[in-house]
Amino acid sequence: MAKKASKNIAKSRAAVEARPYLLPEAVTLLQKVKFAKFDETVDLTMRLGVDTRHADQMVRGTVVLPHGLGKTKTVAVIATGDRLKEAEAAGADFVGGEDLVEKIQKESWTAFDALIATPDMMKSVGRLGKVLGPRGLMPNPKTGTVTQDVASAVKEIKAGKVEFRADKTALVHVPVGKLSFTPEKLVENATTVLASVMRAKPSAAKGKYVKGITLSSTMGPGVPIDGAVADASIK
Repeated sequence: MAKKASKNIAKSRAAVEARPYLLPEAVTLLQKVKFAKFDETVDLTMRLGVDTRHADQMVRGTVVLPHGLGKTKTVAVIATGDRLKEAEAAGADFVGGEDLVEKIQKESWTAFDALIATPDMMKSVGRLGKVLGPRGLMPNPKTGTVTQDVASAVKEIKAGKVEFRADKTALVHVPVGKLSFTPEKLVENATTVLASVMRAKPSAAKGKYVKGITLSSTMGPGVPIDGAVADASIK
C-alpha cells in the first residue's frame, strides 16, 4: 500500500509543469491528479517578504470564506450571564464560564476548533496559555475572538471564518475548502484569502511583499501560482 501511495504521489507531482499557474488552472490540475479516497483539504500557502521577529512586520488577520470550508467548526465560548445564552442561540457547541476554564486547565481539554471569550473573562482565560497557545486556540482581539458580541463571532466562524498568521519563516498557510468543491468556489475562496493577506501588509514591510504562492491538497502536489494573481485580487 505504501509503495502504491508513493507512486501516486510521484505521478501527481510529475504532472505539475515548471511554470506559474493561474488559480483556475491549478484547481483543475489538483482535481485531475487526485488519488486519495477521502475529500482532501485544499490549502493556499504564501511566502511573504516580512521579518516576523519584528512586531511591526507581523501579518495576522481573519477572513470569512464566501463558500465556507466544507466542514462546520466546533466553537466554544467562555462568558457569563446573558452572553452565554446568546452564544448558545447562535450555535456555539460548548458554553461556560469559570467551569469551562477549569476544565481546559485541569484536563487540557481542547475538543473545539475555535474559542471565543468576552473581555471580562480574559483574566481567567489568560491562565490557559500553556494549553491553548501551542494549538493556536488562544482568543485574541485582533482575530475577533475576544468580544462582547459573541453571537456574531460564533456565526462568522460557523460560516467559514478562518485565521491567517505568518509563522517564523514568514509563511502563511490557509485552508480554502475541499477538493470536491467546484473550481469556481475554490478560486473565489482562494482569491478572498489572497486579498485579505494583501490588505494586511504591514507598513514596515520593505521590498517585495509576496515572494511565492502555492496551492496544494492534502495528498496532492504543490502547484506554483502566478504572483500577479495576488496583486489582481485587490484591484
